[in-house]
Amino acid sequence: MSIDTSAPTASTTVTPVAPPPRWAVRAARLTPWVVLPSGLWRIALVLGYPAGYTEAGFEDFQTVGAKVWMLALSVVCELAAFLTVGLVRPWGEVVPRWIPLIGGRKVRPMAAVVPAALGAVAMTALWADVVRWWTYPHDDMTAAGNLVVGILYQPLILWGPLLAAVTVSYYRRHRPANRRG
Repeated sequence: MSIDTSAPTASTTVTPVAPPPRWAVRAARLTPWVVLPSGLWRIALVLGYPAGYTEAGFEDFQTVGAKVWMLALSVVCELAAFLTVGLVRPWGEVVPRWIPLIGGRKVRPMAAVVPAALGAVAMTALWADVVRWWTYPHDDMTAAGNLVVGILYQPLILWGPLLAAVTVSYYRRHRPANRRG
């Protein structure tokens, strides 16, 4: 993230932008919720619940490394999804003051737009095929587990498009032509 580190002057002070549209706020708030079901499923695995796997299939998830990976993946995904909210909140425009060294500084719009746009493309590409979950064999899962896990992962299809829509809204609001002054 590129932060304006120059001393505040008339040219570097935060210029007000239009508030985000209601649809963008709703989309941003929805994003962490679409990531949550799959994360909760992985946490169930970490806690020792087979969560749809057969006894043999579940053995691979009993190692410490697998548990650390699944827990870390769940936390990182949820935090990444929560960053979408920053595109409609003040902390997406000015770094919160409590952050050492850069707190209170303006976030350059492209420093938020470029990673968000790349993330939207990545999440769209990563999860686009999950819609076909049930067409792939899952021999290590029970029939009910296959159904439930497929359902829990389906919301991830929305992650990329939601992030893309909120990113476009953020970009439009932060273009120089749209700034109020």
